[in-house]
Amino acid sequence: MTDETPRTTAASGPGDDLLVLDDVKVHFPIKRGLLLDRTVGHVYAVDGVSLRVARGETYGLVGESGCGKSTLGRAILRLTDPTDGTITFDGVDLSSLKGEALRSMRKRMQMVFQDPLSSLDPRQSVESLLVEGMRAHGLDKDPAETRARLKELLSAVGLPESALRKYPHEFSGGQRQRIGIARALALQPDLIVADEPVSALDVSVQAQVINLLEDLQEEFGLTYVVIAHDLAVVRHISDRIGVMYLGALVEETDADTLYEQPLHPYTKALLSAIPVPDPVVEDSREQILLSGDLPSPADPPSGCRFHTRCPWRQETLCDTERPELREVGDGHRVACHYAEDILAGRVSPRSEPAAEEPVTA
Repeated sequence: MTDETPRTTAASGPGDDLLVLDDVKVHFPIKRGLLLDRTVGHVYAVDGVSLRVARGETYGLVGESGCGKSTLGRAILRLTDPTDGTITFDGVDLSSLKGEALRSMRKRMQMVFQDPLSSLDPRQSVESLLVEGMRAHGLDKDPAETRARLKELLSAVGLPESALRKYPHEFSGGQRQRIGIARALALQPDLIVADEPVSALDVSVQAQVINLLEDLQEEFGLTYVVIAHDLAVVRHISDRIGVMYLGALVEETDADTLYEQPLHPYTKALLSAIPVPDPVVEDSREQILLSGDLPSPADPPSGCRFHTRCPWRQETLCDTERPELREVGDGHRVACHYAEDILAGRVSPRSEPAAEEPVTA
């Protein structure tokens, strides 16, 4: 596959940007041969993402499973090394850091994982889980101060001091996620990447964890990158939202604008799949049904990567030229050749049959 990726630059935003991604790519080699010594292709998991996250902001990242959002989250923390592009955290290029310099910077960036049970070592008590990161960075020198810090962490996430002596299997899913959040807070980070932080929880517990994250952000001045597939969750917690499709951002704007006036056809399809609790409104809404399957990230389509499923596809331009993520309004960016024409009704959707089921993120 030839590299036709246009180089995008992060949109201009507030002056105090904590995190800046510029044309970040994460490509995984596909190996073949008896010794797996031949590279026969690549999986283009993340392919040219540029964005900015302001200090104290919550940036939501949404998209279907397999679109690359979790890989991007891991790349931000250098848990996965980017293939190309730059990731700048508080003015420091993370891609240039190694060894102790990277360890020191990682103290300021933490992650909350999707499944709290699998991300917590079942053989460690809660006290051991919370102290582990502090010990790795030499922050547990004074036992009295460490104990006080542990009590403070548990109190912040709404757990009693008695939880320190227990093990992960003794807690409910919501309580385990609170422990994961407390572990992320232990090093007093500036940035937390939350990868599907409530998707493994019951609906009744999700709101509690979301409210907890918002309270902690206000109390500690945290900056969040929240990765999720539930658009209702993302709207509630996010200041700005980026929509990913097949390794790239296709739309980015503030939460209210995205829901009130989506411009990209993929965003429109995602939003049309969200059920509305009013049967009258639900029956009157137009659902956008997408045909075909999600293409493989190992062999993405030429041109616009969404053109194989797009109801508004226009041949030639959409098939051959990949659209740049361009600004069309106040901080509103979209990667679609015909976004304004679709909004104004100058381009009509195709009449060919669509899939039987609506797309779900």
